Amino acid sequence: MTIATPRIIADIARKHAAERPREIAVVFEDVPTTYGALDRLSNQVANGLIAEGLKPQARVAHLDKSNGVFFELLYGCAKSNTVMVSVNWRLAAPEIAHIVNDAEAEILFVGEEYFPVVEKILGDLRTVRMIVAFSGAHPRFESYERWRDRQAATDPMLPISPDDVAVQFYTSGTTGLPKGAQITNANLLELLPTWTPSWHMGPGVANIIILPMFHIGGAGWALAGTYAGCTNYVMREVVPLQILRMIEERRIEVLLLVPAIILFLVQTPQIRETDLSSLKIIVYGAAPIPADLLRQAMKIFPCGFQQVYGATETTGAITLLPPEDHDPNDPKKLLSCGYAQENVEIRIVGEDGKDCAPNQVGEIAVKSRQVMKGYWKLPEATARAMREGWYFTGDAGYLDEKGYLYIYDRVKDMVVSGGENIYPAEVESALFGHPAIADVAVIGVPDERWGEAVKAIVVKKSGAEITPAELIAWARERIAGYKLPKSVDFVDALPRNPTGKILKRELREPYWQGKERRVN
Repeated sequence: MTIATPRIIADIARKHAAERPREIAVVFEDVPTTYGALDRLSNQVANGLIAEGLKPQARVAHLDKSNGVFFELLYGCAKSNTVMVSVNWRLAAPEIAHIVNDAEAEILFVGEEYFPVVEKILGDLRTVRMIVAFSGAHPRFESYERWRDRQAATDPMLPISPDDVAVQFYTSGTTGLPKGAQITNANLLELLPTWTPSWHMGPGVANIIILPMFHIGGAGWALAGTYAGCTNYVMREVVPLQILRMIEERRIEVLLLVPAIILFLVQTPQIRETDLSSLKIIVYGAAPIPADLLRQAMKIFPCGFQQVYGATETTGAITLLPPEDHDPNDPKKLLSCGYAQENVEIRIVGEDGKDCAPNQVGEIAVKSRQVMKGYWKLPEATARAMREGWYFTGDAGYLDEKGYLYIYDRVKDMVVSGGENIYPAEVESALFGHPAIADVAVIGVPDERWGEAVKAIVVKKSGAEITPAELIAWARERIAGYKLPKSVDFVDALPRNPTGKILKRELREPYWQGKERRVN
């Protein structure tokens, strides 16, 4: 079969099976899968889903950490025109049940590690009529290997539209319950041809997949790697020392990181002895990065750095700060997440609904064919987020005169103190440069006089000593006085989600109990 350009996600597996069937597509725990085998195995998965009576656009849930069979299931769903819903495995059992029920998933694929979780919620799953178990036997669940291997290996070749939904990612639910963002074949195939060349991806390139697959970062990077024909090494969990060993031993050339993982890696002592010479580029994003941390990483890693900005609802990356813009002597440019790509328009919208002038902070709005179809069965939430063809991200930022985008924070994380808007990421970046600080988060806490006051929550480096007064004095030389922390707390670690974002809500909750907080 000859496929010049993939039109739907299923075509990716078909194209590589025809062009490079013996080349390695995926390696997980030293077990390789060729592109030919991936195509065949995903055919079997597709035929199994069809045989179970799943109609086009039915939802299929997946609960497990990253592994090799994820790709079989992803492309099997694509070929059967069903929608893959990867569930956040960090959630509590009732939260997992909510997502599976909300998606109206008919089949649930689950890894052995999560058998106990599924057993707890079996009676609560309203639409699931079959559970398939990866990598382990369970008396009540179907074995994945047995189920897959009894299916025909012929491609079902169903008629599928680019506008059909391919995957459904649930947003983090930082305000209310998680929402299912519907990402179509067309959304994904708008992104993949645009971005993979800039990420130095291509046939045979050694790529590593680190972020969890229930996130657009992990699943999107996995799709990008297979779209480009890379050899994709999959890590089940984020273990800094294992990442470094993988880079050295497998001669990894490209990888996607979030700032938290960059922080963990540069703080790993063994990084100084690790051979990193194979790296061509490190792509990073998902959260603001302190300029000092980025400079540290640029000194250690002998490759280009490329920042991207996007959201689940935009199918991932929409802006790019390329390596040539990573000048350690240009601290302002290092704080930018770059400029919009050719297929993307960006506006900055003020509270009055009008476009902001350059360098004026407002809400970032995006227009692109990458923007999701909408939230699953939430027309009102979709209408609030998507207005007149623009998706309103909930992120605060500004565009400079040259069109470079600067992210301040989530609008809801902004601190309003005495009528002034203060963006935690800016304060965090100022504090992070202190040599005694390993990690830092800034939040707003109640203040009788100012409404909210800035609080810094700090993790000190091992053996370091610093007082709150010293830290505030350090910040005073770097940011305006009204942005300074009024108080500093020291903790052993900051709470983070699986993609490394700091859970600001958890940090704020003890201070706001019984009080109402203004949220934009």
